[in-house]
Amino acid sequence: MDIKRGGSQPSGKGPVEYFTGAVRIDPLFSAPAPARVAGASVTFEPGARTAWHTHPLGQTLVVTAGCGWAQREGGPIEEIRPGDVIWFPPNEKHWHGATPATAMTHIAIQESLDGKLVDWMEKVSDQQYRR
Repeated sequence: MDIKRGGSQPSGKGPVEYFTGAVRIDPLFSAPAPARVAGASVTFEPGARTAWHTHPLGQTLVVTAGCGWAQREGGPIEEIRPGDVIWFPPNEKHWHGATPATAMTHIAIQESLDGKLVDWMEKVSDQQYRR
């Protein structure tokens, strides 16, 4: 058994290469092999968002606070709120983040494939971000 005490893992800033705006990432867990699941709590300040990206084995988001947006390539921007659970299938190009006026926090859960959790792509432009 391994217990990660609240506050025992340092918060980090979302790297500017992969995020637009102020984003805080709080690691929650990264299971040791042979397990491959990892999770983090991610807080997006108003207007902040991820770049377009995919996950080799998919991703689950559980919104815990605020109001945000999520979009898969070719689909509409969807509003997401606390209690919503969002599933992106493997290799589905997507982005997620806060609305322009409201912060949003979600728990992100994904599995690694051959050591890779995510494939980052281009940033979401201001024009794409408009609803």
